[in-house]
Formats: sequence, C-alpha cells, structure tokens
Amino acid sequence: MSDAAISELGPRGPESLANCGQALAALLEAYGVELVFGIPGVHSLELYRGLAGSGIRHVLTRHEQGAAFMADGYARLSGKPGVCCLITGPGVTNAATAIGEAYADSIPLLAISAVNARHHLGKGWGHLHEISDQRALTAPITAFSATALSPADLPDLMARAFTVFESGRPRPVHIELPIDLQELPAEGDWRVRRPAGPPAPQPAAVESALALLRGARRPVILFGGGARDCGPALQRLAERLDAPLLASIAGKGLVPDDSSRCAGFVLWSRFGRDLVAEADVLLVVGSEMAPTDSLQDSLEISGRIIRVDLDPAKMSDLYPAEVALLADAGSTLAALLEGLGDGPPPARAEGAVETVEALRRGLRGELGEAEREHERILNSLRAVLPDEAAVFADMTQIAYSANLLFPVRSQGGWNYPAGFGTLGYAVPAAVGGALAAPERPVVALVGDHGLLYTGQELATAVEQRLPIAIVLWNNNRLGQIRDEMLQKGIPPLGVDLHSPDFCALAEAYGCRSRRPESLEAFRADLAEALSQKDGPTLIELREGLADRT
Repeated sequence: MSDAAISELGPRGPESLANCGQALAALLEAYGVELVFGIPGVHSLELYRGLAGSGIRHVLTRHEQGAAFMADGYARLSGKPGVCCLITGPGVTNAATAIGEAYADSIPLLAISAVNARHHLGKGWGHLHEISDQRALTAPITAFSATALSPADLPDLMARAFTVFESGRPRPVHIELPIDLQELPAEGDWRVRRPAGPPAPQPAAVESALALLRGARRPVILFGGGARDCGPALQRLAERLDAPLLASIAGKGLVPDDSSRCAGFVLWSRFGRDLVAEADVLLVVGSEMAPTDSLQDSLEISGRIIRVDLDPAKMSDLYPAEVALLADAGSTLAALLEGLGDGPPPARAEGAVETVEALRRGLRGELGEAEREHERILNSLRAVLPDEAAVFADMTQIAYSANLLFPVRSQGGWNYPAGFGTLGYAVPAAVGGALAAPERPVVALVGDHGLLYTGQELATAVEQRLPIAIVLWNNNRLGQIRDEMLQKGIPPLGVDLHSPDFCALAEAYGCRSRRPESLEAFRADLAEALSQKDGPTLIELREGLADRT
C-alpha cells in the first residue's frame, strides 16, 4: 500500500494494515464511520482484528436482525450510513428482514458480511454457513450487492456504496468478503473517493414548475423522507404560496405537525386524500407516494404534478410528473423560493390555514373508540416528551393511531417501519437512535407481540447504559388482525396471546420496569424514565388505562 493511501486511512502505519480485513476497517473509519453493530464469528475474524485496532466503536447485538435494525435507527437520527457486520449464511439471513425495511424506507445502510472462500463459492460442498449464492438473497433488498474477489475490489466497492448514500436515493448496500480474501495483503489504491454530491435542478425544469405554481388556485405540497433537512424551506414555500403541507409517514416531523399550515400525516384519512384529489397543482418533494402512505392502491389526483426526487423511476410511475425535477430537494426548494421572490402570495380559493383547520376538525370528528383511547395515552406521551425527543414505533395499533394523532415537532422525531411493515423494529432501532443522538430523549413504542420479536436487544440497551423509555402497549392479542377478521366475518384465529410477565422479563435483563395504573402515573413514570442516565426503563400499559386518570 502506498504512503499516500495509508495517510488517507489515518495515522496507523503499514504494519497495522497488513491484510484486507484490517484495511477495510481503516477505510470505514476514513469514510467517517464511527460505530458498527454486529456479532463476530469465525468467518469475520480478520475484519474484527481491524475493528479492534481502529477508532470505530463496536456494539455487540444479541441477533443479527437487531444489528441491522440498530444500523437503521442510527442512520435515521444521524443522517449518516448505519453499518452492520454480519457472519456468513445465517447472519445474513437473520439480518435480511431489517435490510428489507431499510430498502423500503430509503435508509442508508451498509451491510458488510463474510462469505465462504473464493474457491468454494457456488460449489455446494457443504462448508460451514454455506449458501449457494448469498448475493441472490440480498440483491432484491439493496441498491446493490457485490462480492469482493480481489483486494483492489474493496476500495472500489466502498466508493460505489458511498456514492449511493450521498448522491442518489439512499438505500442499503451489501458487500461480502470471502474468508481467504480478508487475510490477503491490502494491495491497490485505498484512498477515500468522495462523490460529487446529489444533482442540482435544471433551470428549465425550475421555470416550468414556477409557472405552474404561480397559476395554481389550490396548490398542495406533499413531502416525504427525501426532504430531510428541508423543513424551514418547506415552511417558507408554504407561506409564499399559501399552500397546505401534507407529510408522508417518512416525512412526519420535518415540519411541525401542529404548525398552522401543516396537516402532518393524514393520508390514511379521507380528509387528507380529498385534499390531494382537489389540488389543481400538487408539488411532491422527496416522496414516492406509496400505497402504505394512503392505504389505497393509488391516490385520486386530478391536478398537475410537479415531482422533486433523486430517483428517476419516480417520475413516471403511478403518478407521472408533468414537471420532473430530478435533483436534491434542498437545492430545488431554494431555487423555487428564489424564483418566486418576496411578493404577496397569489389569490387562492381558500387559505392554507383555514384548510388545515377544517381538515383537523373533520379528522377528529370521525375517530373511533379505540383511537380516542389511544389519543389520551398519546397526549400524555406528548405532554412529557420535549419537542426534540425521538420516538421509534413498531407495528402496533397504538402506533397506527399515532401516525395520525401524535404531533411530531422535530426531524427524526417519528421513526416508523412504514414500507416493509416489520414487527420487532422499535426496540433495536431505538438503541441505534440513542447511540446516534445521545443528547435526544428516545422512546420505543412497541406492542406485546412485537416486543417478543427482538426483545433480547433489551440486553444491548442495558449493556450500553442507554436511558431509553420502552412504552409497551399490551392488550394480549394481535388487535388489528383480530378486528379485521371480525369485520370480514372470520372467526378470530391465532390472534390471542399468552404473554410473559413483561416487567419481570425486563428486570431479568437489568431494565427498570413500571406498570402504571393511571394516566397520571404513566406521565410520572415516563418523566422518571427519561431522567435516568444509566439504562432503559420498560413501562407496560394495559388496555383500559386511558379510562383511569
């Protein structure tokens, strides 16, 4: 390895970069990676030799699915790629669900795995952890999946991965290292190669978008996770156009949900869908408008569509763009604001503030009994949490209600597995989030069944001394599935649970636990949990709690 490459990797000398496993760890550090999640194994020992000699912090997880979920949570709060290290075969299969969630939700995640020796690949000889084609498993849930077949491949693949993370639609990348390659000398050019960054909008497309926006009588702005860091610009644009703002689930919190022109995430309601249908110009910023955001195969849209996105496939999918701005959301919004200038907003059919107020009244008027119970609990949660708190939610009924009813006021304040819909997300993702942003209070909102998917990561939270509040909604059943079975006249089957004593289980891991009997007690327990400095607290909420003040 050249002196220049070693210098790029950091202060360690060539004797500490003797093989590819060690050099890869140094290269990760040079790209700015500070933390990785994983479980070492016999096939990844040389990579761990490198991690042990680096400045990267390693977090031992209890399951590889937890490692990838933690990397996801870390990425959502830090804005940087989350990294997990996986063993061959079962390590990759265990992590695949979490990688799939990151893919569906456009989260930058780097999964580095071992794989069998190069001369064993595809042979089917029955080596330990062998899969005939490991890349075939991860290819559908990653931006790309690749095998390093020579030392020089590794820096090339890393450069390609960070180009995905920093210049295009961020999605997971899987890079696998054969066992024998990890031990080879690190030959080739190992310098960091930074991509140029995301594209800026084309001036002609900006002018076309401005023409539509200036002439709109009922404009609506819909934003998603691709508008990260653009909250202030979205608010200024909404004021300039006097247009209501709607969020996708991934965009929830980029603009405060309870601000005057922002309705937040309401596309699950007919009121949000009607607002989109009635718009004569719909500006979509960083959202794919997925069916999971509307609970419809497709939204009814009669107006003209302007789309801002880094993914060219989004410009001609279910909702073809009349004006396509294939560009970074931040630079595009800046160009639109500059083009609109500082004049008064155009005349509108109805003001955005009045539109949003009417929508909120309509939504509240149609809440069911279960949603009102959830709302009382969520109001208690909101009353205790500071605005900068980050909530990681699982697939559970109270979280479904929270998507609509829980006001989020900060970027990263709501983290929900919308795209893949994975049970077990909340606890490990909250661990990753707490490690990414130790200054932010972190809550995991989880159901009784979902906690049992990844509850072993409570041990990781205890080991890392993370003051996470785990708010457990326990109704001893798969409530949503049971309700839908009953609605369809299906006898409930497989939906009633035998659950453990969750408080005793949490304490066995070393967590604190509470089981409040009133909303007042819940608020006190939550405040106490968030004041801790040295470990998590599980707060179990039983159905019916909201009826007791």
